[in-house]
Amino acid sequence: MTYEGGAPRPTARELSQRSMAAVEAHDRAAWLALFAEDAVVEDPVGPSAFDPEGKGHRGPEAIAAFYDNVIAANEGITFDIRQSFQCGDEVANVGVIRIAFGGGSAVEVDGVYTYRRTADGKLAGIRAFWEADAIRPV
Repeated sequence: MTYEGGAPRPTARELSQRSMAAVEAHDRAAWLALFAEDAVVEDPVGPSAFDPEGKGHRGPEAIAAFYDNVIAANEGITFDIRQSFQCGDEVANVGVIRIAFGGGSAVEVDGVYTYRRTADGKLAGIRAFWEADAIRPV
């Protein structure tokens, strides 16, 4: 499928894969370039230590701050996606995220991670469904 200008329009699954690859590579610029101007990141969905009001991180500045304060603060993040379900402009990935901290400790959590695409092939939003009390050390 293509969009204006004839360039291929990535699927929601492809955008999710690019997002995960950028996070794993610590490539802030590549990750931020995936998002539409009015995108929202909800990780996790609802109120959390990262988003006390549970409204999500909206727009480029808030998404960049989320990257700096949450993603970049870790030594490494890896994704083990076990199932992926694409429907229209959205995909739901089911799997495990592993987070490595400085000093050698790490945790993991199971979840469902959804990505929504815009008409022009950008990320409109990421919603991460995981439970804080289900985080386990590895």
